[in-house]
Amino acid sequence: MSPTLLILAAGLGSRYGGVKQMDKVGPSGESIIDYSIYDAIRAGFKKVVFVLNNRIIEDFKAIYEPRLKKHIETEYILQEISDIPEGIAYNPERKKPWGTAHAVLSARNHIHEPFAVINADDFYGRQAYELISGFLSKLDNRETSYAMVGYRLSNTLSDHGSVSRGICQLREHYLTDVVERTKILRKDGQIVFDDEGTKVPLAPDSVVSMNFWGFTPEFFKQTETEFKQFLIENAEKTDAEFYIPYVMNKLIKSGEAVCKVLTSNDKWFGVTYKEDKPVTIEKINLLIQQGIYPVNLWR
Repeated sequence: MSPTLLILAAGLGSRYGGVKQMDKVGPSGESIIDYSIYDAIRAGFKKVVFVLNNRIIEDFKAIYEPRLKKHIETEYILQEISDIPEGIAYNPERKKPWGTAHAVLSARNHIHEPFAVINADDFYGRQAYELISGFLSKLDNRETSYAMVGYRLSNTLSDHGSVSRGICQLREHYLTDVVERTKILRKDGQIVFDDEGTKVPLAPDSVVSMNFWGFTPEFFKQTETEFKQFLIENAEKTDAEFYIPYVMNKLIKSGEAVCKVLTSNDKWFGVTYKEDKPVTIEKINLLIQQGIYPVNLWR
């Protein structure tokens, strides 16, 4: 069974200052998403599902439907704040949906096969798609053996500001814990994160999550269960986030799932900040010169 690619593209990019999901970085008008889908198709993916917000969905479809229709099956769905279990009320002052795990849950009625999850604005590299496709293609729909593509921390930083990363703990190539660390940056020759005003060093070779996961449809059922409990505890908060690492930690510690870490040697890059865009363009042009991508992906 061929896997599906689920792309989380509902974020509004407050740090970037624009709609980075559709920003052009390739010589023929491609965005990072185009390169992700191109790599996924080469790795055996047959369908892509986009999770979007209602501000960009029509513009997004206008760009990608004609571009992709000859190459891969596509679906477009909304992540909506009101998509929560019946009988639970949330704070009416809340303005945005519930985070990455909620975004994945938005696709529960659209994906019925093993699937990978990625961010729209991260360039993961060809190897990552090959690794995750090889893993997913061997899974049964009811399995709870999942995967995450891990990266070396030093390969995932921006030169233009701090980033958030999931710092992972492993045992024999399996994830035992992932902790979200915010405001990670290089400072005085070290990589540090901010812990309530204190700069705490991190090892450069730490394995980090870049939100590239592999699941089966069983993950939807497990996530629904965790989401109900999360809302019981957090529905009144305006900024509580239901992240994928939060769910994975719960499932791993309860023994309901295992998560294999597939390590990529590629160097991540992306557009967290507007200043990252020229660097991203330069790196893509270099990959084109090396023959890894054509000048025009969809010609």
